[in-house]
Amino acid sequence: MDDLEAVKQLKARYCRTLDTKDWDAMRRLFTDDVVVDTTGSGGGTVTGADAFMAFLRQALADVVSVHHCHTPEITIISPSEATGIWAMEDRIRWADGRELLGFGHYHETYDKTGGVWRIKTSTLTRLRLDLTEPAAPGPGGST
Repeated sequence: MDDLEAVKQLKARYCRTLDTKDWDAMRRLFTDDVVVDTTGSGGGTVTGADAFMAFLRQALADVVSVHHCHTPEITIISPSEATGIWAMEDRIRWADGRELLGFGHYHETYDKTGGVWRIKTSTLTRLRLDLTEPAAPGPGGST
C-alpha cells in the first residue's frame, strides 16, 4: 500500500474507532506526543495520546456519535512526514436527547515510524454547529 492510501486508511480507522468507542485500537492511531486542538470548536487543547484518550472516554461516555471525513487533501512531505486536511461532518446525541450536527475540517500532520503512519497533530475547525434541545414532554409527561 502506498503512503497516500495508508494515511486515508488511518483517518478511516479514526472515525470508526471513535464512533465504536474502541479506545484501545484508537490509541494506536496517535503518536505518544500527539497534540489535539479543538479550540476552534469551543473546546481546548490536549497534549499526549493517553491524555487525549482519557478526555474522549469521559466526553463520549454517554453519547452516540457518527463521524464522517471526506475529500482528503494529503501531501506527503517526506518518507516519514505528511499533512492532511479533511472535510468532516459529525452527529452527536447525548443521553438527555440533545443533538449536535457539525461541519468543519480536520487539519492534521502525520508521522511514519516503523512503517506505520500515526496522527501527530490534529486541529478541528468548525464551519457550522447546529444544536437541538430535547423535545419538551407532551401532556402527561410523555413525548
